[in-house]
Parts: sequence; structure tokens; C-alpha cells
Amino acid sequence: MSDTTTPLEPRAGFPGLLDRYFEISRRGSTFAAEVRGGLATFFTMAYIVVLNPIIIGTAQDGTGQFLGDGTSANPPLVAAATAFVAGILTIAMGVIGRVPFALATGLGLNAVVAFGIASQMSWEDAMGLVVLEGIIILILVLTGLRMAIFHAIPASLKTAIGVGIGLFIAFIGFVDAGFIRRTASGSVPVQLGVSGSGSLSGWPTLVFVIGLLTTAFMVARKVKGAILIGILGTTVVAVVVEAFANLGPQVVGGKLVDPNAWSLIPPLVPDTIVGLPDLSLLGQFSLFGAFSNPAEVGVLAAVLFVFTLLLADFFDTMGTVVGVGRQAGLVQPDGTLPRTREILLVDSLAAVAGGAGSVSSNTTYIESAAGVSEGARTGLASVVTGLLFLLAMFFAPLTAIVPSEAAAPALIVVGFLMMTQVKEIDFTDYEIAIPAFLTIVLMPFAYSVTVGMGAGFVSYVVIKALKGKAREVHPLLWLVGALFLLYFTVDPIRSLLGV
Repeated sequence: MSDTTTPLEPRAGFPGLLDRYFEISRRGSTFAAEVRGGLATFFTMAYIVVLNPIIIGTAQDGTGQFLGDGTSANPPLVAAATAFVAGILTIAMGVIGRVPFALATGLGLNAVVAFGIASQMSWEDAMGLVVLEGIIILILVLTGLRMAIFHAIPASLKTAIGVGIGLFIAFIGFVDAGFIRRTASGSVPVQLGVSGSGSLSGWPTLVFVIGLLTTAFMVARKVKGAILIGILGTTVVAVVVEAFANLGPQVVGGKLVDPNAWSLIPPLVPDTIVGLPDLSLLGQFSLFGAFSNPAEVGVLAAVLFVFTLLLADFFDTMGTVVGVGRQAGLVQPDGTLPRTREILLVDSLAAVAGGAGSVSSNTTYIESAAGVSEGARTGLASVVTGLLFLLAMFFAPLTAIVPSEAAAPALIVVGFLMMTQVKEIDFTDYEIAIPAFLTIVLMPFAYSVTVGMGAGFVSYVVIKALKGKAREVHPLLWLVGALFLLYFTVDPIRSLLGV
């Protein structure tokens, strides 16, 4: 790794132009270190090209439709769009922000979109809300309000949002793998394995357990690219199992044929593994569809959905940018980064692009730290990572081979990593600990990020007010708390008013 405190001699010619533009020598880096860092970042976050199709590519919207043609899940279609949007945005971050930060569909944010928003409306309307969220963040960046809002919300609530989303996507992973299933009797909400038995069974479950233990071991050993390696290795095991057992999918023609078969996608080798990417998902969004269709969720719910997305996206980025920037030695004495405005501008455009590309909001990835650890200090590393994402588009057909049992371990491990932030919450201060606790537990328990956030904000405001500390609550939080309270009570209010 290059010494970041000693500037290197700049080069001449075209390499010199790149050197000066990206400030490679000035930041104590080299071209080799930047390329190596770009490769490291890509291989540690390339799992999203597989996981995003599992999250939003296999979920149905409120009308019963899948992304794409609507009749069936199409992972390669979602994978191609995911890789394309990630590639363009990461290159933009490198060229405009000039920092080694990579962007892609936010894992956790996509679960919010798939299970909390799209399940109540059409995919086009849901992606329209994602675009609106990005536009709002863009306005906040341009007006300088983003930092002000960031400081208005207590740190523990910000942390609790990330922890809760981590538990939520881990729960999704267990359910998608068939490790946890709904019970037929209803005596308990969920239980292990096949519904009604309370025990594990079936080859796919064994594949999932092998994948989870293997991935967890590699993460514990700090193996670079552990999550991606885990997905690929478990998929190979799944392909071998299917070749011998010939299980097929659990559901055929809408009917459950074998609860011990593959839950979503059987691991069958596709006819082609390389091909021209299908980018037909791009542009499939309706900006104000959720507001104009009263048969769906209504204006209030649509507003709160946008707000939920905004909060979930908002704080994760700020923490990632500062954390990775500090690791790269880019944080200045006043705690800011060079070109902070440009960095946040690209990140806000990432949310817009994610919705416009029908792949959910894109955000800056903490996995960028892997590239920094390999010596990356400039935006050239991001350009390398972005080009690799664009190359990955041509291998999108390969995602059709990955069953959820092979991808779910990654969701659980990422959930664990997000859960580790919980240590930053002061649980000795009940005024903030109780709202944080409600935020964390209600996201997975209610299967809704919106409910978890709402419970946290409302309880925080109420507890502060009842303790005579209303003045400690930022005016923004009073507004947010009131909106969420209205969201929770809208049906009783309608019944009371007879509307």
C-alpha cells in the first residue's frame, strides 16, 4: 500500500492528465493501486447483481405482477439493469466526486421497495416514489439542507434504522430459503422447516445451511469477497444436488407440489451464460402514479412511503461517506471531505437513477472500504469498478442459476453486519433506547420498515413530551411524528368520520 502522506512525482502525457485530474500522485497513490482497489471493491460488492434479482425480481407487486413482463420472475432482466445502473453511477462518482466510492442498489432499501411499497401498488408506481425520493434528496443537497436534517435526528434513531433494516433482510433471507416458514395451523406465526412439522427437511435446506456456515466462516476469517464467494460456492453445491435429486420448484402453476423442493428458482444451468443485456426495465416508472390512483394507498401513505425511503437512504450514505473517506485519509481536520457537494450530488442522483431503472434506489456502498484497503485513494478506482459492473451486464443470464437457498446466506450475513451497529445505541438512556428498540424489532416483526420507523419516531416524541422535555425535540421530528401518527390511525379516523 502506498504511503498516503508522501506525494509521488506526477507523470507526463495522457497518464499525466489522468494523474492530475484524479490527483493520484498528490494523494500518495499509484495507477496500479487504483486498479487493484477498483477490482477489490467490485468483487466485494458484485453480490448485489445476484441478490437484487432475488429480492425484487421474485416479488410480486400489489397487482400480482412481476418486474418485466409481469407473468413470471426474470432474474437476468433485473440483473442486467442492476449492473448497468451501478456501472454508470460508480463511473460518475469517480469522474465527478473523484473519490474511491462505488454505488449500487441498496440492499435493505430494495427490501423496503419490494415488500413495503410495491406490495401495495404497481411496480411502476413504486419506482416512481423512488425517483421522487431521489429528487427530494437532490434538492436538499443543492440547498444545503441535507446536513441540517442529518443533525436534527438523534444518532441512536439513525443507528436503529440501519439495525432494524439489517434484521429485516436477515428475516427475509431465512424465509426465502425455506428455513423459516409460515405455519398451517396458525398456533405460531412461523416455525422451522416444512409448515406444520417444526423441523428442517429437504436437500435445499441443507444447501442453505452449508452456504450460511461457509459464508459466516469466511466473513469471520475476513476473506475478501467472502459474500460473493459464498454465493458462487453454494450455487455450485445446489447445481450438483439438483443434477442428482431432480427436485424442481416447490410451486408449479400456482400450486404447491413439493415443500421440500427449491423455494423460488431451481438451480438449472441456462442455455446461454453470456449475451447482450436486456435493458427494457429502464424507464418503467410512473412519477405520480401512487398519488393519482386512489385505489392503491392514498396520498398520505404515498407521502410517508417517500419519507421512509428518504430516511433509510439518507443516513446510510452519510455514515458510509465519512467512514470510508476517513479510512482513505481524505477527511479534513474540520471533518469534511474534499468535493463533498459533488459526492452527495452523485449519491442523490443515484436514487433517481435507481427508480428510473426499475432496480430500486442506489446508494454508496460501505464495501468501497475493500478498495481503499488495497490502496485506492481516488476516483480512478471507481471508474475501474464501474467498468466491471458494465461488463457484468453481459453475464446476467448466469443469475438464473442461483436459487434463493444459495443467495439467502448472503442476506443473513449482511443483516448481521448491519446489526453490529447496535453497540452505538445507549441502552442506559431509556428516553432514546425504547424508541430505538421499537424501531429495530418492529421492522422484522411487522415485516415493514415504515412501521418500525414510525413507531420509533412517535414514541420518541411522546416520551420526551411526557417527561417535560418537549423543547429538546427538533421541530422536524414533531412534524414527522405527527405524520406517522396520522398514518397509524388513518383507518380509525375514517371510520369515525364515516368516510
